[in-house]
Amino acid sequence: MFKRVAIELLTLGVKSPFVSNFRKGGAGPSEGMFLKLDEKLLFVPTFSKFVKKSPYFLKKTNGTWGLYRKEKEIGNVAILSPPCFYKYKTSKGLPYQKIFLAHGRECLATTVVQTCAYWNTSRRCIFCGIELSLKNNKTVPKKTPEELAEVALVAKREEGIKHVVLTTGSFDPPGKEIEYLCMCSKAIKELTNLPIHVQFLPPQDLSFLSLLKDSGVDTVGIHIEVFDEEVLKKVAPIKAEIGLKRYIKTWKEAVKIFGPNQVSSYLIVGLGESVDSILWGSEVMADIGVYPFVVPLRPIPGSLVEEFEPPSADLLQKIYEVVGDILSKKGLSAKNSLAGCVRCGACSGLDLFEKPVRKLICHSVRTEEELDKVFEIRRKVFVEEEKIFISDDKDEYDDISIHLVAKKGSEIVGTVRVFPIKGTFEW
Repeated sequence: MFKRVAIELLTLGVKSPFVSNFRKGGAGPSEGMFLKLDEKLLFVPTFSKFVKKSPYFLKKTNGTWGLYRKEKEIGNVAILSPPCFYKYKTSKGLPYQKIFLAHGRECLATTVVQTCAYWNTSRRCIFCGIELSLKNNKTVPKKTPEELAEVALVAKREEGIKHVVLTTGSFDPPGKEIEYLCMCSKAIKELTNLPIHVQFLPPQDLSFLSLLKDSGVDTVGIHIEVFDEEVLKKVAPIKAEIGLKRYIKTWKEAVKIFGPNQVSSYLIVGLGESVDSILWGSEVMADIGVYPFVVPLRPIPGSLVEEFEPPSADLLQKIYEVVGDILSKKGLSAKNSLAGCVRCGACSGLDLFEKPVRKLICHSVRTEEELDKVFEIRRKVFVEEEKIFISDDKDEYDDISIHLVAKKGSEIVGTVRVFPIKGTFEW
């Protein structure tokens, strides 16, 4: 019952008597409010057009907010009030709220550059609302590293903030935004030592990923949103131009640098993609060590999808059940993420469907350490024990193989490789 209510709130929204107090546009979570249902934090739509049809509404009785479905009371909910640090201004007179927003009580988030090189072009992502909050004077075009560090320090001290999310509009060429993200991350880390999550497009030069790590970044989001190639061309042309092959190459390198479970990608349900593409994409990412952060479409008022409808709760639940099983067999869990959207979890119900990680998991080699262990096991078995080879069993197929490992806990206990008879694998 609890899982179902959470999913319906994410897809149907809730009618609230004070919607004017909450966000109506922008990057990241928009057009909604944060509330707690039991211990689950949810960011729930409140003023998109589809919310008018929602059976859910809030009503206050004796000082307590109750959640109702039609006329039936579901239970009490906690509505998060604006944080204390919103009342302050920077030395230049900018309200702190225009620099950072609190996502729940633990996460601090901002779009460091509130413009996108593709916003007024045919290559714009149709689900994005990045420049809407700028148009509504809710933020500033560019936050400086010094401003970000100042606000983050106060938010940590007064609000107990535990991690930071930095997003940005895309630069041209894609990935160029990483340089500025490094500057901002370094300033925040040096002053606050908070875990930091940053989001960006795959860069041409993958050495930028190491620069992020050196700047204090703990986790990264490299979002493809859609695995259905034809749909991606329609909803996110610039991401379609980048291509899945480059995304996978970037994800793999990011996992080597930041570790499994510390790299993520949004997958949006409701843009016209096939269910099979979502499940296949989730398996591809999870096998690499990337957490597939599956969320329902949020049609932001003022965006190009404001007339769209979110996916049904039935569909979303079926997807979450399958993806939850994928996470279990690939050894991933939201609770192991150090920072970012996966750790916050308010825009998704996937964490509710996670299962305990299996005692024996299997996945592709993710790190250099795992690959070294693969060759160590093969040498021990084929050279030392079975004496099939004199000194080494490596051959010309290793470079074109996918090396799989079986793990019991963190220990690799077995390995096998697969390779094409002709040519090479797609990635």
